[in-house]
Amino acid sequence: MTGEPRHAARGASPRSLARRLTVQALYQWLLNETPPEVMERQFRADPEGLGRADKRYFDELLSGTVPKIPQLDALLVPHLDRPLEQLDPVEHAILLLGAHELETEQSVPWRVVVNECVELTKTFGAEDGYKYVNGVLDRLGRQLRPAEAGA
Repeated sequence: MTGEPRHAARGASPRSLARRLTVQALYQWLLNETPPEVMERQFRADPEGLGRADKRYFDELLSGTVPKIPQLDALLVPHLDRPLEQLDPVEHAILLLGAHELETEQSVPWRVVVNECVELTKTFGAEDGYKYVNGVLDRLGRQLRPAEAGA
């Protein structure tokens, strides 16, 4: 995965750092299906590991996303312009995180979820990948949170 190392996100909020780590873990899962418990142990064993990240939120995101990947993919597919298998793994990981947060983290505003995912894509994804992620999550957000989208 390209982009800044985990510890380089100075000034980022603890929740933003938790999202960043979750994307890295989801990317790893997409490539080799490493179990979430193993990834969590790896992050905790790394001296820089979780750093200032919100550890509780990281655990919630990772343990909540991986078991639901088939359901999250099903939510995403109608909003994609290509087969799921053709998604860049970095963008796929970010879309999974965004879909999970839009679906389950109602306390996080829709626009915050989309913005966080766009920023992650700018850091780790392809040059214009953030535009694609923005469009997909915007459409999914309108589907999952119609009242919030109408406000």
